[in-house]
Amino acid sequence: MQRTADSNTSLRIAIQKSGRLTDKTIDLLKGIGLRFDDYKRNLLVKCRNFDVELLLIRDDDIPEYVQDGVCDLGFVGANETQEKGADVTVLRGLDYGVCRLSLAARKDGDIQSVNDFEGKTIATSYPKLTRDFFEEKDINTDVVTISGAVEIAPRLEVADAICDIVSTGNTLKANGLQELVTILESETELIQTNKKLSPGKKKLIDKFLQRMDGHQQAERSRYIMMNAPQDSVQKIKEIIPSLKSPTVMPLADNGMVAIHTVIPIDEFWVVMERLKAEGASGIVILPIESMIL
Repeated sequence: MQRTADSNTSLRIAIQKSGRLTDKTIDLLKGIGLRFDDYKRNLLVKCRNFDVELLLIRDDDIPEYVQDGVCDLGFVGANETQEKGADVTVLRGLDYGVCRLSLAARKDGDIQSVNDFEGKTIATSYPKLTRDFFEEKDINTDVVTISGAVEIAPRLEVADAICDIVSTGNTLKANGLQELVTILESETELIQTNKKLSPGKKKLIDKFLQRMDGHQQAERSRYIMMNAPQDSVQKIKEIIPSLKSPTVMPLADNGMVAIHTVIPIDEFWVVMERLKAEGASGIVILPIESMIL
């Protein structure tokens, strides 16, 4: 694909055109302030307020496009990058699109453990990862490559078992299969080309990553406000896993203060009862749009 005249400074980012990662990736980009028009209708979409253009393609093409420098960055599942063996740099894991690549076979069949795969035929859309796994285990198998609807291969007697992406496991159960072994834990990653980048592009990537880091940190955090007795402040400070020392302000009520801080949301639910035991009341939790660390 031909790059435009401003390709030494603008970034081209590959994302999945349609599928389970598309909407969440677009939401992330919007969350860091990027604005696009008609991204569902076009292959190449220019950002209105940042020197970026999106290339919307099949997810299994993204690793190679980034590897070859057609795109500078890409949002793609780790399963696709590793299946392609792409020469790219993983910049960030993104905590969505979480899934696993697993081996599965009939619940009532004769395959119940890894060793039972010896001499069996396995259907998969991930032949490289599947072969690599069994070669490492020194187990002989026949791997058959199938695109889509892998889970019905045993019912059609195309294969004895499958190796496929699993999220909830409901599709396996619906087809009478049981998950036996996980080959790879996967999530969406931001990958970068290893081709040489201009200083302008490097600068843009730094800005892009700063926005992303602030957005991700904000998603994992909440702004917490509470009232507490003045003499409990020191104990509350010790309880709160704050990013920095919390803000403490006196209230009109004698001996009471307001405490404001930012806390990882998962940790808040762990310490909430301890805060209440120290006299904290009127606890308010607010979302944070972004954070600059």
